[in-house]
Amino acid sequence: MVHHRFNMTSFAPRLNLLVLRSPDMHRAVEFYRALGLVFTLHAHGSGPEHYSTELSGTVLEIYPLTAKSSPTTGTRLGFAVEFVERLVSSLAARGAEIVSPPTDSEWGRRAVVRDFDGHTIELVSRVAPMS
Repeated sequence: MVHHRFNMTSFAPRLNLLVLRSPDMHRAVEFYRALGLVFTLHAHGSGPEHYSTELSGTVLEIYPLTAKSSPTTGTRLGFAVEFVERLVSSLAARGAEIVSPPTDSEWGRRAVVRDFDGHTIELVSRVAPMS
């Protein structure tokens, strides 16, 4: 039996794909567009149409939820954003659930919302330095 040694520091894994499933992907993509993400509609070969965007080298896709697929609502996403308060107000006006309103935290100004399908989304912006 041959054992191989891998140097884990030579190439650390990097998240490059995240797929969410939605019973109404067209409505779901509107939530993420309100965050400022730009989506395009795609289909690969004979696969289903879905929405796709790229964020700093990570592809986020929204696929339709079907009887053969598992829900992804247990997935929690986090986004660094410029203005948490404005974004939370905009999302609330669109019908998103506000789980935790904007407050100061060790990570910056932070809020937690749920998208239209129930995915939990953490929004964080840097707190301006004290002068």
